Amino acid sequence: MGLSTSILLTIALAPLVGCVLAGFLGKFIGRAGSHSVTILGVAISCALSFYVLYQLTLGGAEVYNQNLYTWFQIGQLNASVGFLVDRLTAMMLVVVSFVSLLVHVYTIGYMADDDGYMRFFSYISLFTFSMFMLVMSNNFVQLFFGWEAVGLVSYLLIGFWYKRPTAIFANLKAFLVNRVGDFGFLLGIAAVLYFLHTLDYATAFGAAPGLIGKTLQITAGTHWDAATVICICLFIGAMGKSAQVPLHVWLPDSMEGPTPISALIHAATMVTAGIFMVARMSPLFELSPAALSFVLVIGATTALFTGLIGIVQNDIKRVIAYSTLSQLGYMTVALGVSMYSGAVFHLMTHAFFKALLFLGAGSVIIAMHHEQDMRYMGGLRKYMPITWITMWIGSLALVAVPFTSGFYSKDAIIEAVGLSHRWGAHYAYFCVMAGALVTGLYTFRQMYLTFHGKERFTVLEQHGHGHHDDHGHHEPGVLAHAPKESPWVVTLPLVLLAIPSLLVGFFTVGPVLFGNWFGTAIHVDEANNVLGELGQEFHGSLAMALHGFTQLPFVLVLIAFISCTYIYVFNPAMAGKIKSTLKPLWTVLDRKYWVDEVYFAIFARGGVRLGRLFWKVGDTAVIDDSMVNGSVSLIHRIAAAVRRLQSGYLYHYAFAMILGLILLLGGYWLFGSGPIGAVLAGQ
Repeated sequence: MGLSTSILLTIALAPLVGCVLAGFLGKFIGRAGSHSVTILGVAISCALSFYVLYQLTLGGAEVYNQNLYTWFQIGQLNASVGFLVDRLTAMMLVVVSFVSLLVHVYTIGYMADDDGYMRFFSYISLFTFSMFMLVMSNNFVQLFFGWEAVGLVSYLLIGFWYKRPTAIFANLKAFLVNRVGDFGFLLGIAAVLYFLHTLDYATAFGAAPGLIGKTLQITAGTHWDAATVICICLFIGAMGKSAQVPLHVWLPDSMEGPTPISALIHAATMVTAGIFMVARMSPLFELSPAALSFVLVIGATTALFTGLIGIVQNDIKRVIAYSTLSQLGYMTVALGVSMYSGAVFHLMTHAFFKALLFLGAGSVIIAMHHEQDMRYMGGLRKYMPITWITMWIGSLALVAVPFTSGFYSKDAIIEAVGLSHRWGAHYAYFCVMAGALVTGLYTFRQMYLTFHGKERFTVLEQHGHGHHDDHGHHEPGVLAHAPKESPWVVTLPLVLLAIPSLLVGFFTVGPVLFGNWFGTAIHVDEANNVLGELGQEFHGSLAMALHGFTQLPFVLVLIAFISCTYIYVFNPAMAGKIKSTLKPLWTVLDRKYWVDEVYFAIFARGGVRLGRLFWKVGDTAVIDDSMVNGSVSLIHRIAAAVRRLQSGYLYHYAFAMILGLILLLGGYWLFGSGPIGAVLAGQ
């Protein structure tokens, strides 16, 4: 039994139809019409995605891999629009469509007072369509189309409030940093075409063993393994899209966009595209231990060092943003030890609880009249019980408390890294283990500062005080009205996300991680199969969770919980003392290791200075002065000289004719016997 082409086309195109209707007809159908058509489109895709997952899992459907449309053909090179739908694709479709649907519903409440209401719904539907095209592609050209499309729409969404300079700076930063990664990604695709002579997944993966022994000479006298070059170039693309060190700097600044898009970018779409891509390319990456070690070290560094920055953040959304960076590092570490299914499994569980945390933060921001600084919050649990409970569920999943979904995916990664013998695994094991403590510290700190302790805001009864909208505010901690729970269009998505954040890991860890659920969608060499070794110790979800209470990651989380509870609940003054004592370290983290300053000095300012130099030397001196102005000046001088000969006196012209005749006769007499003379004689 096969999957229907019409169903797959509907999944991909339904959000695009909603995008077009809301974008071009928004003024005619109004706000209600705009959110209705976009939500309907995503809802149709979500329902059909669940159907596809059911058919591939229980319905006996076979993998779908067909080309639907020939884009272009040059010789033997054929670029098509086609779909590859296996269990890996089906999982991504369900995650993307489900989270996107809840974000669409949530947006009704969050963006209710925004002038760009219809435009925002159009953008997020286009974002969903782009992600569908990326995950469903069966060739590198369509993959690159989806890859660039999500980058373009993220640029539009991060800078959605285009009148704010910080938003414009953030979306330009995201665009430029991703271009660096995309350049490497494009080189990787070109290398695939050069060595494997195809851009089709199935054909390329089938021919991949032929890369063994092939080399590429990049510099004189140095030969690089072809598979390593391909995989590292492809992963550089993933480093940009999934915000891995050192291409991570754009993701925290993307918080300048509205909260719904923060959840969509960070949870289920753009940043997970790199993880999905590497998992899809597992037949290629398994050929290069060097590339996998590179992936492992980059992921481990990201997991620990970006998480540390989250500890010192005061903006509630930025704490979650650095959490996303850290968790993406965990996924990348899993890829580096050939635990591709573990990376995708953590991608799935993370999508639910991270979307929950972002949307919960948005609910808090609404209640606080768009204040985002946690230092001016506190005591919100009595005002916002639903948001408080659901965010605690998301937080417990994030820190990987046993029985939550995050525990099953995150602790499996830590254990697998401990079993790996790949170069860099010891360093990675330290990073992911220390990351468990760091995750607990910034997560519990955020929850206590936001919902517990004394209220650090003031409610004014006078009208005209307090905060404005998302476009600016003043007097932090001063509210015009007391906080209150958000409307149902905000809280319902929180509840629906809290359920899988708690339960989905318990019911899926067995088949997904240890049951070869992905089948042929993921390829792992037997020598690299750490999951197989880990699976020998798996005795069910219940036993795994109970065993987790005795393991070091839980002990570290417990230490973080006790520390934060004491500091932020029982002895708040201690937080300031710790900051003063550790001020040098605090400064390093607060300045984010000065990476932004280095990039600005070297690349941004350096690029501007280099451009000015080229402008002065090349454009002004060579082109303008020498070529353009110089040629004009030369013609002007020649014309002035010739103009002097045109005196208008007849005797001047007669004299010139006589002089010319004398020169002609003299030349004939002088060169008469040679070829010049023959020419002058007309022979």
